[in-house]
Amino acid sequence: MTDDSTAETPAHGLTEVLARRFLTTDDARADKVARWHAKGRRTARENIADLVDADSFVEYGRFVTAAQEQRRPLAELVVEAPADGIIGGTATVDGVPCAVLSYDYLVMAGTQGMRGHRKSDRLIEVVGRMGLPTVFFTEGGGGRPGDVDLPLVSALDVGSFALWGELQGVVPRIAVVSGRCFAGNAVIAGCADLRIATPDANLGMAGPAMIAGGGLGHFAAEDIGPVSDQAANGVLDVVVDDEAAAVDVVRRLLGLLHDPDLGAGGPGADPAALRTMLPENDREAFDVRPVVEALADDDSVVWLRDAWAPELVTALARIDGLAVGIVANQSTVLAGALTADASTKAADFLDLCERWRLPVVSLVDTPGFMVGPDAERTGLVREASRMVTAGARLTTPLVGIVLRRGYGLGAQAMLGGSTHRPLLTVAWPDAHLGAMGLEGAVRLALAHELAALPEDEREATVVRHTAELREHAKALNAARVFEIDDVVDPAETRALVAATIRRAG
Repeated sequence: MTDDSTAETPAHGLTEVLARRFLTTDDARADKVARWHAKGRRTARENIADLVDADSFVEYGRFVTAAQEQRRPLAELVVEAPADGIIGGTATVDGVPCAVLSYDYLVMAGTQGMRGHRKSDRLIEVVGRMGLPTVFFTEGGGGRPGDVDLPLVSALDVGSFALWGELQGVVPRIAVVSGRCFAGNAVIAGCADLRIATPDANLGMAGPAMIAGGGLGHFAAEDIGPVSDQAANGVLDVVVDDEAAAVDVVRRLLGLLHDPDLGAGGPGADPAALRTMLPENDREAFDVRPVVEALADDDSVVWLRDAWAPELVTALARIDGLAVGIVANQSTVLAGALTADASTKAADFLDLCERWRLPVVSLVDTPGFMVGPDAERTGLVREASRMVTAGARLTTPLVGIVLRRGYGLGAQAMLGGSTHRPLLTVAWPDAHLGAMGLEGAVRLALAHELAALPEDEREATVVRHTAELREHAKALNAARVFEIDDVVDPAETRALVAATIRRAG
């Protein structure tokens, strides 16, 4: 006869497991957590819990401890170094399978321990086998020098960095950076497809100790790779207010990837509003971002690298329920000319859309590539050519819309290499297209004739011939000789984009 009361009493082994499991939770370190909260921060486990669906997290390696038993009691390591400072596993986010990893700054400043590396190696390998989009919270101080239990000399034979890098193009990888993120932790962030950061983040290839150890001076951590620098130079893709906002952006991005087509009829602005969004004077600069937002579904736009190369705008969004990438020239900065930085930004963005299998919508309003000796000193030829190559190699659907000015190689680069490289290339009614800026074309073509004219007649001649060339360069004339596919009512743009992408399959 069985005593039912024993069924409610855990066996000794299970009791020990549950006790040790408790020691890996935030409840077991309440004082540390309280001090962290007082700084306005969330713990690694709190960020993961906010991101993933309830009860969906399958954790790997929770009982791992730091390899420091030769210098510290095991009981101390169990309490003070839970999970060796890295938490990771598989989960679902809004029902979407994914993997989530996070360094834990409350354990040895989120440094990368040798056993922690074994755990990240294991998880990254599993991610590749399972094909899971992966989110990595990367805060931490880089490699940890105090792990003495393992025979080490260089500690350079860890697989995490190469394994993580090999996932490019295999699965989407998103890094979230907050607080201090240096050395190896920064490389993990840098290898991701996108980096989302909070204002307090510092991101650098070395922290203060390594910089000082190299004889390069003494710097406070907050002076090394602050957000103001790393957003302006294109290292950071999205800057948000706090960790909760970062998690919200991650969730939106995963939604775009998991549900690339929510079905026709996504809520958006009145399409007729697009008819009046460009200034009547086509030499007047205008902010292209409201045009992007008017084309996109309500509240769907995620701007990328907004602070870097602002002469080009890049974003992920939905149009009529379709997940898309949007690239657009910004005439308020350098008249929308494509600089070396803008070309790099465009190439990176097109590569991202290719890896993530997102269609691309290109909004063209550019006088072309920036020219002149100063521009060439920036490596323009290299980066402009990289942009052309990225567009030419794009296999996801591309739709081109010439809003106003489509001139020269810059316009061709915005269209994947030529006006008929996109699946559909249309222009708005007041657009003009040409091999180069119209006035420059006149001055070049008539250089000999202009030189022979009296000085007071030259500019009048340029103005007259520019007006004639302008009439010739109208979008309707480009459509008449079939250099573009159509000239359309701006109000039709959203429907045309959606129909073309959906028919591309």
